[in-house]
Amino acid sequence: MFSFLKPAPAATPLPSERVDAEYKRLRIQVFIGIFIGYAAFYLVRKNMALVIPDILADYPQYTKAQLGWAITGLSAAYGLSKFVMGSVSDRSNPRYFLPLGLLLSCAIMLVCGFVKAVYSSLILIILLQTLNGWVNGMGWPPCGKTMVHWFSSRERGTVVAGWNVAHNVGGGLVATFALWGVMLFGDWGAKFYFNAIIAGVIAIIAFVLMRDTPQSCGLPPIEKHKNDYPEKYSADNERILSFKEIFFKNVLNNRYLWAIAIANAFVYFVRYGVVDWIPTYLQTAKGFSFKESSIAWSLYEYAAIPGTLLCGWMSDKVFKSRRAPATILFMAMTLLGVLVYWFNANGPLWIDYAALISIGFFVYGPVMMIGLHALELVPKNAAGTAAGFTGFFGYVFGSAIAGTGVGWLADHWGWNGVFIVMVICCALTMVFSALTLKHRNTPNDKLASK
Repeated sequence: MFSFLKPAPAATPLPSERVDAEYKRLRIQVFIGIFIGYAAFYLVRKNMALVIPDILADYPQYTKAQLGWAITGLSAAYGLSKFVMGSVSDRSNPRYFLPLGLLLSCAIMLVCGFVKAVYSSLILIILLQTLNGWVNGMGWPPCGKTMVHWFSSRERGTVVAGWNVAHNVGGGLVATFALWGVMLFGDWGAKFYFNAIIAGVIAIIAFVLMRDTPQSCGLPPIEKHKNDYPEKYSADNERILSFKEIFFKNVLNNRYLWAIAIANAFVYFVRYGVVDWIPTYLQTAKGFSFKESSIAWSLYEYAAIPGTLLCGWMSDKVFKSRRAPATILFMAMTLLGVLVYWFNANGPLWIDYAALISIGFFVYGPVMMIGLHALELVPKNAAGTAAGFTGFFGYVFGSAIAGTGVGWLADHWGWNGVFIVMVICCALTMVFSALTLKHRNTPNDKLASK
C-alpha cells in the first residue's frame, strides 16, 4: 500500500564528467527542498496557541488549562513521533516521506479552521491537535537523512547550522500568515486554514525539489565524491550497535547525558512556555491586539537566528568546543529577559517586544547546544539515540507540560505564578548543565562516559 515510500533504487551511474555539475546542482536543490519543507511544518504546528484567545471568547465554558491540554497533547505526540518516525524514515524515501507528513498536517489544520463544530468538544480539540503532533514528527527525520547523504562530514556543521534557521523562519511566519488570513477572510479559523493552504503548496514544491540518496540519481556516495571519510574509518565504524549496547552501555548509564536531558526539559518549558502563550498573555492580560501579539511572536522567533549562530560560534571559539559554558551563559541572559518581560506587567508594548527579542535571541542557543552536546557524549553509532533521548525529555517533559502547565498556573496563580516557574526553570537549566562542566569531548569512537 505504501510501497512508494520505499527508498529509491540506485540508478545507472552518470559519466564521470557530469558528476561534479550534477552534485552541485542537486545539493542546492535538495537543501532548498528540506529547508522550505521543514519551515512549512511550523506553519501548521503551533496554530492552536494563536487561537486560544478566540476560543476563550467564543466558548467561555473552557479554561486556559483545559485548552492547554491540546498543546500538551501535540507536544507529547510530537516527541514520541520523532522517536518512531526516525526509524521509519531510515527505511523510506525522504522525497515522499516529508511531503506526506506535511500534507497530512495541512488536512488536519483545514478541519480545525473550517469545521467550527469541533470546538463544542474539548476531547475532539485535544485529539485533533495530538494527531497533528504525530504527523508533524515526519518532518525532521527525512531532513536529517538527506543532509547526511548529500553533505560530507567536514561541511555538515555549517550546512546543519544553516538548515536549522528553518525552525525560526517557519516559527516567525506562522503568526504573520495567520494575521494575513484573518485580515483577508475576517475569520479566526483562517489562522488554521490559510496557513494550511500555504504549507500545502510548499509540500508540492518540496516534493519537486527533493531527492533520495545521491546513488538514486546516478551519483557516487558523498564520502567518495568529496574524499571525506571519517577519521580512523574502518569497517567497524559501520557496525550497527545492538539495542543493549546503545541503551545500557552508552545512554542509560551516562550521567552526563541524563543531566543535559533533564536540563533540556527545563529549557523547553521556558522556550514554549513563552512563545505558545504570547497571544494569550498579551491579549488577555495586557489588552493588546492580535496584530500586536503576532508581531511579538515573530520578533521572538526571528531574534533566535543570530542568537543561535552566535552561541554555536562562542562554544567553538571562546569555550574551545565546550558546550556547557555556552549553555549556562545564554540561559543566564534568557533569565534576565524573562524578568524584564515579567516586571513590565503594566508597561509599554515596546518593552515587551524588547524582552521577547532578548528571550528569543538567547534561549534557542541552549536548545541547539544541548542537542549538539548529546551527540558528543556517546559513540557515533549511538548519537541518534542520544539526540532522541534528550529530545524526548524536551518535548514530553518540557514543551508538553508547558502547554497545560502554563494555562493551569495562569488560572490558579495568575501570570505572576507563571513567571516564577519560568525563572526557576531557567535556573535549573543552568544547574543541570553545570553538572557536565568536567566533561571534555572525546573522539566519536570512544565512550564519552569513560
